[in-house]
Amino acid sequence: MQLNTIKPADGAKHAKRRVGRGIGSGLGKTAGRGHKGQKSRSGGFHKVGFEGGQMPLQRRLPKRGFVSLNKGLNQEVTLSELNKLPVDEIEPLTLLQAGLVTAHARTVKVILSGKVERALKLRGLMVTAGARAAIEAAGGSIAE
Repeated sequence: MQLNTIKPADGAKHAKRRVGRGIGSGLGKTAGRGHKGQKSRSGGFHKVGFEGGQMPLQRRLPKRGFVSLNKGLNQEVTLSELNKLPVDEIEPLTLLQAGLVTAHARTVKVILSGKVERALKLRGLMVTAGARAAIEAAGGSIAE
């Protein structure tokens, strides 16, 4: 194959429609726009959803959708953040005082990110499987 021999497949290309070129073309006079009216004029268009001044459908219908009521109530803490804390017994109140979670946090989950080098005792926290393995490997314990 050579670049100068490449051509499109048969039927892939067709001539552009030439409107307004006389009665014999089949698209003369009104050039396929019909008679009169806004759409027949040059520059005659309206924006999408416009209904002639009537309140459009997308504005007549009420807004609705999904907003999670739990957004911001579930928070995460990493192992590296726990490792920086000066205490060995960790519970949600400890994390709140350290500024790692907000007062709105209903559940706090410990995730595996970073390392833990000392035995930590966790109480009242959710823990991922990987974080659980890392804490227990360091000699720590988890009380639900």
